[in-house]
Amino acid sequence: MAIHTISKFIEIIGYFAREIVYFYVTEVKPSQNLSMMSFAELKNNRAILRPMEPLNFAIQLAQQTGDLLCNYYQRSGIHAQLKADRTVVTEADLAADELLRSRITAAYPDNGILSEEAGTVYPVRKSAVWIIDPLDGTTNFSLGLHYWGISIARFVEGFPTLGVLYFPLLDELFTATKGGGAHLNGARLKVQPPNPAQPTSFFSCCSRANRFYEVDIRYKTRILGSAAYSLITVARGSAVLAFEVTPKVWDFSASWIITEEAGGLIEPFSGENPYPLVPGADYGAKSYPLLTAATPELLAEGRSKIRRRAS
Repeated sequence: MAIHTISKFIEIIGYFAREIVYFYVTEVKPSQNLSMMSFAELKNNRAILRPMEPLNFAIQLAQQTGDLLCNYYQRSGIHAQLKADRTVVTEADLAADELLRSRITAAYPDNGILSEEAGTVYPVRKSAVWIIDPLDGTTNFSLGLHYWGISIARFVEGFPTLGVLYFPLLDELFTATKGGGAHLNGARLKVQPPNPAQPTSFFSCCSRANRFYEVDIRYKTRILGSAAYSLITVARGSAVLAFEVTPKVWDFSASWIITEEAGGLIEPFSGENPYPLVPGADYGAKSYPLLTAATPELLAEGRSKIRRRAS
């Protein structure tokens, strides 16, 4: 009798453990598209949803990771270290990466993961691959600046099928699915061709742009310190052009599909097109200069005004 009771108890505990891994109790219906909800509604629902809802899952996971990072952000004395590639990493990056990978693995055990912090090889023989950047804008984060966020994208056969970008301190959540459009805080995101004559028009780029290129852009220049956010500024309607010199796949995977689904243009400035991503390829050392614009005319203008410096 005692053995039977213990066995039954273990069975019950196991059941609840599995349920916790796959989803937490939530008021959101699994069939409900979170990208269509208001931002206030989204912020009140932090639970991980059932794994058959990849976009909803990614939205909730990005928000949960944002909560974790905000806890680190509020602490004093964040210690940043230089990695071998001269980029910055903190304990917050690693904690967020662990959270993302553990949740994805639990919910989608047949999917692969490519992460900036733990595994830069595109997985082989996987039905889908999640590409994550647990903390884009680490330097901003470590300096107490607000431009940092979480990037999550899901790939099938080497192409992005969904993207989620969440910037907690800016209260901005970008989402997109292939053929399903893009949204910002639940509202449909559609590129509106900017008026370049407006005095507020600006050009977003990274700090390496003027180091490696001659940039003769007539618009004000802004360096935001987050590759993912910089690339999304055109889709957001803030920038006329955006140029990133050395983004890696985890920097642009979500921004790319969000920009395209919003009606913007994003393409390699030079070199090869990154897509489709190749199973077994290591993307840790590969970077892809990217240019984004709202119209073909602005894209052509950007190409004509940005030239590689003579080495």
